[in-house]
Amino acid sequence: MTKKDLTEKIYDRLRDYSKKDLAYAVDIMFNAMTDALKRSERIEIRGFGNFTVRTRRPRRGRNPKTGSGVDVPLKKFPFFKVGKELKKTVDYPK
Repeated sequence: MTKKDLTEKIYDRLRDYSKKDLAYAVDIMFNAMTDALKRSERIEIRGFGNFTVRTRRPRRGRNPKTGSGVDVPLKKFPFFKVGKELKKTVDYPK
């Protein structure tokens, strides 16, 4: 599902608003989530899951082409943990 598809789904349920307004609302929501993750804040959506920022420590890696050692710096990356309700819903036999 793309952001456009999400906007269409919301529009199907909320016909009182224009697609342009709903697309703007979706953008606001995703921008707020992105900003929170930039600040290393945790985002919890009950029944759906949690978004957090995890850190990979700096380490000594290896260049596979030459075999020489390479220093890999500290990295932060977004991580999503699925909520129990969503996990049950997706795994539910049809």
